[in-house]
Amino acid sequence: MMHAVGRRVRENLWPVLQQAAAAALSWWIARQVFDHHVPLFAPIATLVALNTPVGGRGTNAVRVVSGVIAGVVVGALAYRFLGHGAPSVGVAVLCALLVALLIDGQRITMAQAAVGAVISVAAGQQAGVVRVEDALLGAGVALVFSQLLFPPHPLALLRRAETATLQGLSRALELSARALEASADERTAQPWEELRPVYAVLNDLGGTREDAIAVARRTPHWRGRQGPVHQEIASTRRLDLLGNSCLTLIRGASALDTAHGQGFAHTVRDLAGVLGSLAAAPGSRAVRRHAAGWALGIVRGSPEAGPALPVAVWESVRLVVGDVLVFAGADADRAQQAVREGATEVRLGAPPDLRWPSPRPRRRGRHGPPAP
Repeated sequence: MMHAVGRRVRENLWPVLQQAAAAALSWWIARQVFDHHVPLFAPIATLVALNTPVGGRGTNAVRVVSGVIAGVVVGALAYRFLGHGAPSVGVAVLCALLVALLIDGQRITMAQAAVGAVISVAAGQQAGVVRVEDALLGAGVALVFSQLLFPPHPLALLRRAETATLQGLSRALELSARALEASADERTAQPWEELRPVYAVLNDLGGTREDAIAVARRTPHWRGRQGPVHQEIASTRRLDLLGNSCLTLIRGASALDTAHGQGFAHTVRDLAGVLGSLAAAPGSRAVRRHAAGWALGIVRGSPEAGPALPVAVWESVRLVVGDVLVFAGADADRAQQAVREGATEVRLGAPPDLRWPSPRPRRRGRHGPPAP
């Protein structure tokens, strides 16, 4: 428990420090530059924009501004035609939420639109204008922090998501192995509830892919250097297939009788070990090579004839191993060939480099120093 708490603090300490510094800067600018007496909304907008996983902070800032502007405009109109009062607030909030749904339908946009509408109706048009100024300022500071000063590393985002996904799949296979080892009476309590997090990590992986694409397109550090990012994104798409293969294997293995199930438990546990080893360092070529060799060893000599259900489960095992090999960097056709032929190894491509891209060299003139 304490280890998990300590890890959570370590992983989130740097983003938390950024939020604190950005909020203080927003307050200072609103007070000193815009002469707002109590500049509450600027630091609040900054915090709301930055209080999201790294990779989605820039998009969050845009949503904050669009929601606030929509809410203030709707609130100002409601105040002008309906004045103060509960009916005006209700109409303003309803219309602001509908506008936010038209914009993007995101919860943060809807919340900011509703709050902006309430403030405009309750405090008048001038308060709404101040709210927009503070939202623009707070979002601007958030964008400076998230896109210029401390931009996220798209490959690091993807690698963290890969680790979480592989760990989730490894835990699911381990749970399945334990269930297969149990007696017939105990096996009726198949831990499906424990397998549900697999769908969550696969969904999170998809969200991280979208964030990484956005970062690569919008961050100056990565604009024009998107090749490694798209290469890693292709690997994460293979994890989607790997997740489906693992769930198919778990479903098939759970239908085995007790004798065959207990015999399969060791194979399923080995696959869990392969995924766990990959999760430790998914970007390491040595780790990928080790995991690929381990996975090939699991299916080497596996039966292709016999009772229908065990043969089908073995085919699911081969699908899992094939997806592991492709994620590790093997060509899809060569991976399938290696699995079918019982190979001991398969050629793997190099994973993308995690280092920040170096600045592009300036072009030189034909006879002189670098061109300005």
